Amino acid sequence: MSLNEAVDARIDLGGGTTVALVVAGSFRSDAGSILGPAPWVLWRDVVGDELDADRRLFQALNCLLVETPAGRVLVETGIGERVPEKMRRVRGVAGDPILPALRTAGFEPATVDVVAMSHLHFDHAGGLLDTDGRRAFPRATIVAQRAEWEIALDDNPRNTAAYDQPELRLVEAWGAEGAADGEREVLPGVTVVPTGGHSGGHQGVVVRGPRGVVAFFGDLAMRPWSANPRWVTAFDDFPLDSVRVKARLFDRAAEEGWTIVLSHEAKVPIGRLERDRDRFRWVPR
Repeated sequence: MSLNEAVDARIDLGGGTTVALVVAGSFRSDAGSILGPAPWVLWRDVVGDELDADRRLFQALNCLLVETPAGRVLVETGIGERVPEKMRRVRGVAGDPILPALRTAGFEPATVDVVAMSHLHFDHAGGLLDTDGRRAFPRATIVAQRAEWEIALDDNPRNTAAYDQPELRLVEAWGAEGAADGEREVLPGVTVVPTGGHSGGHQGVVVRGPRGVVAFFGDLAMRPWSANPRWVTAFDDFPLDSVRVKARLFDRAAEEGWTIVLSHEAKVPIGRLERDRDRFRWVPR
């Protein structure tokens, strides 16, 4: 199957397993919220000229299409097609959502067997339905942590602001069919790993092949500066857990030479982590 300009990168892990990066558009986020507790004097030079007039950062919606001998796994679905015009304007939503992006890249959505999401925030789970409210991936099983579903649909005011609950309720039953309770191999070589931190049910996705490992740590590793475990976002519900689990996961990724895909980085989304004293450094591919 041919890959074209919609595929920003393709990683061959051998044994019939490949990982393609498909970008499902973009949006903008408040810089102070993304950089969290890090003071402005530290991060002002990191973001360079990326800030717009409203001090927002450009955020790519990076998704992965994993092909294995046993089937296809889509990691993340982006914001999707069912975006009200006000939200599109306020969030600066732009570009092709996941369905046209996949088709342009040469992948038919109906061939996806599993949709694995790091968590259920609007910018990760918004593409589960098409414009008409039908299942965007009709034969797929949705895999998110059961704990994430419970949190996403809770009536806590912070949760109602962070999740698009009306949309999630439309796919609640579908999601319950494949909800994970801890670590699970969703297809041979593709495993979801609970992390917590950013949200109570946040998970990473690890893809293994004869030639190496590709890991997607969701919003625990959204941009290059995430390599410092202490730099967490203001959106993290459990920041101390984020710091702890990032240090552990990043240490293993650096030690074993894993390839990492960042969730929202546009310029250098693929790379690896190197130890740098008591933290880590992002090394683009």
